[in-house]
Amino acid sequence: MLSSALKLTKKVCSTKSNGLIRSFSTQTQSRDYAVVDHTYDAIVVGAGGAGLRAALGLTEKGYKTACITKLFPTRSHTVAAQGGINAALGNADQDDWRWHAYDTVKGSDFLGDQDAIHYMCKEAVPTVLELEQYGVPFSRMDDGRIYQRAFGGQSKNFGKGGQATRCCAAADRTGHALLHTLYGQAVKHNTKFYIEYFVTDLIMENGECRGVVAINLEDGTIHRFRSHATVIATGGYGRAYFSATSAHTCTGDGNAMVIRAGLPCQDLEFVQFHPTGIYGSGCLITEGARGEGGYLLNSAGERFMPRYAPSVADLASRDVVSRSETMEIREGRGVGPEKDHCLLNLTHLSPEIIDERLPGIRETAMIFAGVDVTKEPIPVIPTVHYNMGGIPTNYKGQVITQVDGKDKLVKGLYAAGESACVSVHGANRLGANSLLDIVVFGRAVANEIENTLAKDTPHKPLQPNAGEESIANIDAIRFSNGTRSTAEIRLEMQKIMQRNAAVFRDGEVLKEGVELIDKCARSLINDLKTTDRTMIWNTDLIESLELQNLMTQAVLTMHSAEARKESRGAHAREDYKERDDVNWMKHTLSYLDVNTGKVTLTYRPVVSETLDQSEMETIKPFKRVY
Repeated sequence: MLSSALKLTKKVCSTKSNGLIRSFSTQTQSRDYAVVDHTYDAIVVGAGGAGLRAALGLTEKGYKTACITKLFPTRSHTVAAQGGINAALGNADQDDWRWHAYDTVKGSDFLGDQDAIHYMCKEAVPTVLELEQYGVPFSRMDDGRIYQRAFGGQSKNFGKGGQATRCCAAADRTGHALLHTLYGQAVKHNTKFYIEYFVTDLIMENGECRGVVAINLEDGTIHRFRSHATVIATGGYGRAYFSATSAHTCTGDGNAMVIRAGLPCQDLEFVQFHPTGIYGSGCLITEGARGEGGYLLNSAGERFMPRYAPSVADLASRDVVSRSETMEIREGRGVGPEKDHCLLNLTHLSPEIIDERLPGIRETAMIFAGVDVTKEPIPVIPTVHYNMGGIPTNYKGQVITQVDGKDKLVKGLYAAGESACVSVHGANRLGANSLLDIVVFGRAVANEIENTLAKDTPHKPLQPNAGEESIANIDAIRFSNGTRSTAEIRLEMQKIMQRNAAVFRDGEVLKEGVELIDKCARSLINDLKTTDRTMIWNTDLIESLELQNLMTQAVLTMHSAEARKESRGAHAREDYKERDDVNWMKHTLSYLDVNTGKVTLTYRPVVSETLDQSEMETIKPFKRVY
């Protein structure tokens, strides 16, 4: 937060039918902010797959629910998910949800919580069939069943039976199909949407979440939403990096709200680099391209992945493939004038297969790389794609903090999707487990609220000054008069993250990164200059608030990475090359005092017990190879 020192006084100026309007003014200047109050049983922040599934579930169950989103729902980043959603349907080959769970635990490099993985993989089959009934237009096999393709890190018979075919797909636009279907269902059930409202902060009272503060982008009014249950589903923070497959809106707003509320985020050091972002633009080429038979090449025209992952080659897990590409480039076998990327070859696939199963990839490659995939390979490079870390929750979606070293639930606060760290992904997410994660745990949150919140529960009044600190921060940023633009500070942050917390990491580079990112964060506090002083559709203000959100997570990511003295999953250190289960099989909890910049790191144990040992036994750690 740029400034919490701005003192605000409050006066009631008028009332309207949609809620009480209050205006706030400073003691030194007259700058009034109209505040509109709303009351709901539950509010969901974010309208991607997790947010829509939670909002739909709550509305179906009869709760008065609001879904607040800074984007039109079908522009949420779930729309960019391409490859598919994992579920052990067994349509294309024999399968079992326990094999799926085994692959997920192994893929997480044993940092995933096995109770949550048990829950997600068992619920995968009914969840996907429910999506089919909602109307998701999955691709079909010849007999009419849902089409499934091979994906990275997936095996049969607990790693002993070869490649699994588990990924349910709607061509290469599965996220698009899922998001539009869920939005249609939410509208059908009369979910109330607040579209293009930017949520700035949680309203916390004695450790309980009472709601949120938001800005209506259209007219600049401030809105307070009071609720019994607040669900954070705001996605990841990929835009903390210079090159990412994420949309520019992926700024981790919910994570930052939680951090400002004095609560921790978990495992932020684990950032996934997707092996196949288009060289130059960072646009995603789905893992489904390799699932359909595509493979990577170096400058010698060699298919190099069998050297690194002999049993599965190009369908190893993403962290393994990204590191393999990076090693090829480092050893001089990169492609192009700068020898700084690799190639993804699809030319051996028939045009009919590409048009049926990878039509979006063909189009994307032509637009962003100028390549016809039927005639030449696509230039690709590892690109930031997903945040395994986030807001710590249990498998029911309830947010967790720690008091005196023990887990404690945060009353009234839930999280789901990429913003949450359940943790089903641990140190590395398997491809096609993200769409599964968002739908399973969006649904789980709605179910848990139904189990714990009686309908028509009366609301306590909010404290009179609830939200004042958030409005003070908005005012401070709006009238910032430093020397550096939002874009300049953001670019500096992104380059620090790209250089100092990359695919391979090193102690000295990380230490330098900590110093640089802390200095950059101080610059945001002291040097920011904004130019638009209005409140109506003020993109300068919103981008600055988003930069604040990104910066909190960038700082914690770098500090957490520097502290973890091992290599595990996506966190690969060249000075600590091996996984250290004795000292580091534990989750990082990171706290940031946004006023002083002080970072505090604590740790909590990984959950190694499944929900039911008779149904699925604990998977013991072993050396992870593919």
